[in-house]
Parts: sequence; C-alpha cells; structure tokens
Amino acid sequence: MNLDTTKGVKPLRSKALPAELRRALIEARQKHGWSQRDLASRLGIGQRHISGIESGKIVPRYDTLLEMVRMLDRDLIMVPRALVPVVQSIVRDHHKDQEGEGEERSLYAADRDYDSSQEPRDEV
Repeated sequence: MNLDTTKGVKPLRSKALPAELRRALIEARQKHGWSQRDLASRLGIGQRHISGIESGKIVPRYDTLLEMVRMLDRDLIMVPRALVPVVQSIVRDHHKDQEGEGEERSLYAADRDYDSSQEPRDEV
C-alpha cells in the first residue's frame, strides 16, 4: 500500500518573497546608503543571507524579515484584504508628497481644499 502524503498538500512557505517586496527592501537599503554587508552586520547575519533574501533564493523567517524591515525604518502590518487598495493609495499619496513640495495635510482629509474652520455637516 503506497500512501502519498504530499499529494494535494499546499506548501506552507513560498519559494521566495514577492518581487515587489524584495525591490522595496533593496531600495530602502540603498536609500540608507548601506551595502548588503552593512545591513547584515547591523542585523548580526551574513552578507550572503541578505543577498539570498534580495535575490529570492532565501525565504527569511518571519522574525528575520521583521527585524530587517524595521532596521530599514519600515514596518510590516496586517491589513484586512478589503482595505489593501485604500492603504496602498495612502502610501502612494505619501510618496508623492515626499517628492513634491512637502505639503503637510491631514491623513483623513477628504481633499486638498479641506478647511478645518468649517463646521461639520450632517449628511443624509
């Protein structure tokens, strides 16, 4: 009797981090002016490990990824899937403001012409 226990079983870990995430990690590291070796020494791991993560050859453990992301002044958050487009839009707007005039505006304002001196309106 031959039991194939792997048939129909989905692997728990991906074969690589998504390319978009790997690109973001590389860009964040380069923005700090750090080489792979610099980041690795700050994290207490080898440069080859950083290279493997960035190239997609290594899938880091969650704690390693979290530490790496935080070292790069970023963070990982869990967002309900339905809100992902909203969060992505906020991040894109933030990046546009960083590149532009640096105009500061409320995160929750509906538009750029929001005037806080107006009295709140009841909507029906």
